[in-house]
Amino acid sequence: MSPNEPEGPPTRYADDPRIHHIDAHSLRGLAHPLRMRLLNALREFGPATASGLAGRLGESSGATSYHLRQLAAYGFVEDDPERGKGRERWWRATHSGTVFGPSTDFMRHADPEVRGAIGVVLHELATTHAQELNTWLGTMREWPEEWLRSWDVSDFKVRLTPELSLELAEKIHDLVNSYRGRVPDDTEGSAVVRTHLHIFPRPTD
Repeated sequence: MSPNEPEGPPTRYADDPRIHHIDAHSLRGLAHPLRMRLLNALREFGPATASGLAGRLGESSGATSYHLRQLAAYGFVEDDPERGKGRERWWRATHSGTVFGPSTDFMRHADPEVRGAIGVVLHELATTHAQELNTWLGTMREWPEEWLRSWDVSDFKVRLTPELSLELAEKIHDLVNSYRGRVPDDTEGSAVVRTHLHIFPRPTD
């Protein structure tokens, strides 16, 4: 989930220190829409104060401060010692991405609270994806001509086994990751490109 870095099969990122692997305990700390928005904002835009995040997200600073402390208690965010020298407390994300795993541990978990929490996280993630796409569709005419020739919204249907579905997801993750670091942050005409991946089975009757 992530919003900056891809979520995906946990085996893809088993040894990546940048990725936070969520278990049933830490899941409870993330399963709140505002907390997910706060974490996404810190990952995408960098360290910020509770008041700064409140202004960005249209929330009260009291709410953002409380939920940042909750995220910190579960290891998702931490103090930024390079900036926290004044009265305001600065926060930064502790990891660049998140994976859940294995998903069957959550979906079939005996505790209904755990199943409910993963439902909150996944539905909020889907909502975020939809909002990002709708924002692009509503503002695309404001972008240069080059970007109007470079975007894509596609869907595909292919019959697969569960094993081939996982293989497809992992290959797509590898392809996206192969483009990381190729364009420096200050490159003229560049932009952060969001790529959403949804792979799921559908009934055939």
